[in-house]
Amino acid sequence: MMKNDMRNEHIPAEQFAFVQENEVLHDQELQTKARGFFADAMMRFSKNKSSVIAAWILLFLILFAIFSPIISRYDVRDTDKLYVNFPAYVPGIARMNLGILDGAKTFDSQNDVAMLKWRAIGEETGMDPVLRVLNTHETEVKYRGQMVTRTTYDIEVNYYYALGMIYKTFSYDEYKALQAWQNETGIQVIYPYVDPADINGQTDTPNIWYQLDSSGAPALDKNGNFIPAYSTDTMGVGVEYDSIRIPGDDGSYAYATAKAGAVQCRVLYYNYYQYINGFEPSYIMGTNVMGLDLFCGIGAGARFSLLFAILVSAINLTIGAIYGAIQGYYGGAVDMVLDRICDVLSGVPFVVVTTLFQLHLAQKVGAIGAFLFAFVLTGWISMAALTRKQFYRFKGQEFVMAARTLGASDSRLMFKHIFPNAIGTIITSCALVIPGVISSETSMTYLGIVNLRAFAGTTIGTLLSDGRAAVTSAPHAILWPSIFLGLLMISFNLFGNGLRDAFNPTTRGVDD
Repeated sequence: MMKNDMRNEHIPAEQFAFVQENEVLHDQELQTKARGFFADAMMRFSKNKSSVIAAWILLFLILFAIFSPIISRYDVRDTDKLYVNFPAYVPGIARMNLGILDGAKTFDSQNDVAMLKWRAIGEETGMDPVLRVLNTHETEVKYRGQMVTRTTYDIEVNYYYALGMIYKTFSYDEYKALQAWQNETGIQVIYPYVDPADINGQTDTPNIWYQLDSSGAPALDKNGNFIPAYSTDTMGVGVEYDSIRIPGDDGSYAYATAKAGAVQCRVLYYNYYQYINGFEPSYIMGTNVMGLDLFCGIGAGARFSLLFAILVSAINLTIGAIYGAIQGYYGGAVDMVLDRICDVLSGVPFVVVTTLFQLHLAQKVGAIGAFLFAFVLTGWISMAALTRKQFYRFKGQEFVMAARTLGASDSRLMFKHIFPNAIGTIITSCALVIPGVISSETSMTYLGIVNLRAFAGTTIGTLLSDGRAAVTSAPHAILWPSIFLGLLMISFNLFGNGLRDAFNPTTRGVDD
């Protein structure tokens, strides 16, 4: 008693006032707005910075898949047989000399003869392929008993200009139509013909329009200029030509030669491309081994992959949810029998199923149908296991027992009371299934087990497979699809993990 008195001596008396003395108390309205389950989940999701960033990246990739085939001038079926594995090129940006999107490709150790050949293309066409000289190397070598200095160059060339001339055979009507287009636009497509006999029989090098010496190097005049080797009408090879001519032509050059009822010409392919398509070549991400525009191809392939993955996930969610609900709700012998069926199906390798379906079932339902069946055959098992676990968790709860007492049927208990409480976890797991489906689909098409080119035009896996053959000479052909796939997989997984944590009921109200 004395101890209590001693403690009270140190506490001021005014602190012993009664609270709410002589007041009538009532329930007070909540001062804060009630927050629903989904609003609470989204609030917690927004606090996960990595998941939010992943969601924005995922949105960008989805928009890219939707709009890139629309924005592109090309269709996924459009391929060019000559612009194969060409680097990124946009004419308007290339002319700004910014060092990007200029079709640049590096050529190392170019000697003086090689530099003359690059120069010759630029002089004839007016399109200088040499963009810049990166390095100059001088080495001392022994030549005919004397030490001489040899110079080599590392250069970047516009690969589209570097293609230069090709030999092209036309019918007489096509030949006349092309001349009419030249007259209308003023763009030179047909260049003077060169008889292979005048250039040491080199029929496979249409860019050689000048005389060669005995070593095969360009023969120059005393002023260092090329000596033209164009054929003339006096040689009897000419076909009537009534269109624009190159500078310096006095009307004697032959622009075509007759070939078995047709006409063969030397054609500047860059300008011929404009004649065929109505615009200059423009490939934001370059082309692949099929001559396909990667900007359009990646978008179209990603669009198919996303739609296919969502379809597979929706089917597996439906099957797995029903199957797992029956397992978890009834339990006992029913659960044991159904679980053994899952064990048997899960032991079948996916690659084997896919291969067998492509060999046999694809003949009846098509490649895409057989591929879909392969995913559905075993893909729902993980969803069923998750649903089963959620039903075991909730079926013994008080609200379920109360509903059963009031006479609710089994189907009502399963899908009106238990399933809505588990839907958050199931849906977030379904979101994590989508990148798995995309990964499997990409692997199967990359390995060539499934060929979806005829149905979808292309897929990410097909693009990766096409780019594999040119990984050293044209790394961009495999780089862009790889970057897209990597970002898609990482973003989906981070996004799915964020949803899983946000919809976890045990964390509701935490860190408000």
